[in-house]
Amino acid sequence: MKATINIALVGNPNSGKSSLFNVLTGLNQKVGNFPGVTVDKKTGNTSISPEYSATIIDLPGTYSLYPRREDEWVAYRVLMQQDKQVAAPDMVVLVADASNLKRNLLFASQIIDLKIPVVIGLSMMDLAKTKGIKIDVPELERELGVPVIPINPRKNKGIPQLKKAIEQTAQHLYKTPVRDFINNEGLALEAVSHMKELIPGMSDYKAIHYLINHESFLLDDQVQEKIEAIEVKNQFNHTKTQAEEILQRYQRIGNIMKQAVTEPSPLEKSLLTEKLDDILLHRRWGYVILLAVLFLLFQSVFWLAGYPMDWIDQGFAALTGWMSGWMPATWWSDLIINGLLAGIGGIVIFIPQIMILFGLITLLEDTGYMARISFLTDKLMRKVGLNGKSVMPMISGFACAVPAIMSARNIENKKERLLTILVTPLMSCSARLPVYTILIALVIPGKLYFGFLSLQGLVMMALYLLGLVMALVVSWVAKWFINIKEKSFFILELPTYRAPRWKNALVTMVSKAKIFVFEAGRVILVISLILWALSSYGPGEKMAAVEQEYSTLMEQSQSDSLKVAELEQQKSSALLANSYAGILGHAIEPAIRPLGFDWKIGIALITSFAAREAFVGTMATLYSVEGGDDADQATLAEKLNAAKRTDGTKVYTLATGLSLMVFYVFAMQCMSTLAIVKRETKSWKWPLIQLAYMTALAYFMSLLVFQLFK
Repeated sequence: MKATINIALVGNPNSGKSSLFNVLTGLNQKVGNFPGVTVDKKTGNTSISPEYSATIIDLPGTYSLYPRREDEWVAYRVLMQQDKQVAAPDMVVLVADASNLKRNLLFASQIIDLKIPVVIGLSMMDLAKTKGIKIDVPELERELGVPVIPINPRKNKGIPQLKKAIEQTAQHLYKTPVRDFINNEGLALEAVSHMKELIPGMSDYKAIHYLINHESFLLDDQVQEKIEAIEVKNQFNHTKTQAEEILQRYQRIGNIMKQAVTEPSPLEKSLLTEKLDDILLHRRWGYVILLAVLFLLFQSVFWLAGYPMDWIDQGFAALTGWMSGWMPATWWSDLIINGLLAGIGGIVIFIPQIMILFGLITLLEDTGYMARISFLTDKLMRKVGLNGKSVMPMISGFACAVPAIMSARNIENKKERLLTILVTPLMSCSARLPVYTILIALVIPGKLYFGFLSLQGLVMMALYLLGLVMALVVSWVAKWFINIKEKSFFILELPTYRAPRWKNALVTMVSKAKIFVFEAGRVILVISLILWALSSYGPGEKMAAVEQEYSTLMEQSQSDSLKVAELEQQKSSALLANSYAGILGHAIEPAIRPLGFDWKIGIALITSFAAREAFVGTMATLYSVEGGDDADQATLAEKLNAAKRTDGTKVYTLATGLSLMVFYVFAMQCMSTLAIVKRETKSWKWPLIQLAYMTALAYFMSLLVFQLFK
């Protein structure tokens, strides 16, 4: 039986760490969250040799062992063996960027001094060669005292040699260096000595970290008090010790670089990356190119996702039709078909958008352009309490808020990340599109200006811009109320431009789809079943009276099949009106009447909570129109256009139509979004706040529009 090694995979951001993880584990990996935090926890398994297998945990990228951000704290606690829910690593595989070796060796030297067995994978060797950098790998290995293996995960080079070094390290053929990289004990001689007496067996460098960060460690109160006493007695200065340590490390790294690395003159000709940045980060053209890229990204999600979403929709429609004909007409068959199956369909239909969006974003990240987008937009975003990294989740929200909110994880600052999550649902997602389409066709005339500018198209664009502008306004207001005192640093390394890796994009697409289906999907399914029950059942007397009334009418019209079909549709509408959902619609009618809405629109607002696009299907049912797809939209529009109130006035006037569109721009009518916000924030507090502010905003803006136009 193979022995299993627990390996922590670490490295600086953009060093090639994730590429190595994907090569080693392939699709044999799991993605979850670290306990208590919304930072991706990626683990996978791989075979090292006939004798050894490995469980690899891909820790978030970090530049040193002095953490500032949430993701850096995650990596730090695992390396310091202070995360009780993550197995202590038997070994560390550190990925170092050969083209930026000096900076990467700082982190490497710190981990070596923790006295955990280390194997260094030297990535980006081809880029280093392009830059004219030559590395004497055997000399570098001698100076560091640990195995150094050149690798290229993108081309699967050096992986067998890396696995061999891991095996030899596990067999203790490579031993942990006896001497420290620098004289750690000398940084605080007495304090380190007392720390090692208190907790025997730790290295000098680990003792220093206990002195600096023990408040964040899993230690009992008595030990905490003793460490505090050691600090006070020896006048231990955190900042001075850290600064002295970094200075000494860079001095030693400088000597190693002289011995093992040959670098060209900095005055040599700039690389392709620098030439591209002159164009893509230009003060004017950079923004034009950015808008073009975002337009293509936005359109591609619609173009590419449209086909599989249609296939899924048609597939579920066919399955529903087949099951309706095959199963007996009972309450449990209705539950399975219109509750369970409809709920599953509502989950699965989102998968193409999620996979395509994350696939395209991964390709942008792979090429190195994503970092440039954040750089270009940081100035505007910062004025409203966000930062440059907020722009991609917000743009992604035009397709679907669920993957957009998931993508906000790369924002390190907690306040800016929370603000991004809170305002992203204000972007008009694709689920709002069917609502906008039918309402615009209903109340906006099809005029053309200058022969090509459509009034209906301008209104559609205005709705999208309204959501974007309001998101920036809400963020600016909310930043004064969210009391998270965390400094915001927008430190961003601009990676080298590279060709995208399609396999890496595929792995990301699959993993993100799995997260959505198994995490948010469970909540969506439960609420779908609740909505089915509310729409299918009502007070016994009322439902029985409707059944009796329509049974009598159908008996009288048995000879007229068209009349019977029409009565069936009217019966469905009457049953819905008298169901608990219908009663709720009548109950909220006094509250929504000032917005120009009637009780039927009230029911649509309730059923739309499952999915906004349910508005069209709900109105189709209520007005006894079959379906609600493109083929029937004209008929539905005619029915809506002919709808009258009890006083004989039209329901869908210009004022009501605009009011309803504005309501859908701002309202949080998406249970999947609330579910994913709860998952990302680890609390119901923020989704409830989001639901409250968006509902209030939708109500008052809709009220304002109706009063202005009525």
